[in-house]
Amino acid sequence: MIFFRIKRFIFVSAVSAVFLAACGSDEVDLETLPPQGIYRTADQLIEDGDWLDAAEAYETIERLYPYSDWAKRGTIMAAFAYHTAGEYELSRAAAQRFVAFYPADKDAAYAQYIAALSYYDQVDARGRDLEVSMMSLQSLRAVAENYPDSRFAKSSLLKYDLVVDHIAAKEMEIGRYYLKRGHFMAAIGRFRTVVGKYGTTRHVQEALYRLVESYLALGLTEDAVRSAALLGHNYVNSVWYRDAYDLLKRPKSLRKPSIVSGSIPERFVRETLLGDPI
Repeated sequence: MIFFRIKRFIFVSAVSAVFLAACGSDEVDLETLPPQGIYRTADQLIEDGDWLDAAEAYETIERLYPYSDWAKRGTIMAAFAYHTAGEYELSRAAAQRFVAFYPADKDAAYAQYIAALSYYDQVDARGRDLEVSMMSLQSLRAVAENYPDSRFAKSSLLKYDLVVDHIAAKEMEIGRYYLKRGHFMAAIGRFRTVVGKYGTTRHVQEALYRLVESYLALGLTEDAVRSAALLGHNYVNSVWYRDAYDLLKRPKSLRKPSIVSGSIPERFVRETLLGDPI
């Protein structure tokens, strides 16, 4: 038996004699109700703010009355209620079931969107968890590609760009950490990733400048000049380009740390560390 305690009921219409009888008590045995009665009970739980109980009630319809129209409605509502309750995995599972069972339904785009949000809404909370960010990108792209004419496509593309920017920001954060501590090769790898994979984000200008800094620190002047030239070609009015230009004009003694300059030949750095023979 599945019981839910209901605070109050507001009836739009009579559902059934059984449902009315159950409402005479604070506890409702869902298994004694018809599908529409369970659905109304779940709606009431939402009105009372009991999102998790509501989601479980909606799923009860799917279990007791599979393949019915009420089960279909209950599944999409379960996905929504679970998501609101912060149960993202359960929300995604319900949404994916809906898409699998009813791919041509008018609410399929919404279900796919909820599945994508189950990742997207965890991006900030999970911090450096790149897997969540990548799954968010994949899911948001699926909404835009599979349902391009839906009202969720534009929102998905916007969120997609925000996640890309978030990933680039994390790469920059790690790159700056390495650069500050003198781990120049590790920093270069991060900044190259931003330029190569996330070149449409607002972080690419700084990434190019940080590459200039890192290359100069390793004595790789030609690479620094190329990065600065790329920065100037695409962002000639950027403060990052002006800073890069000023940095390149400085005497070598003022732009390379002694830990690298004069101790590691440029050819060794390029061939051994960068894998880029000259």
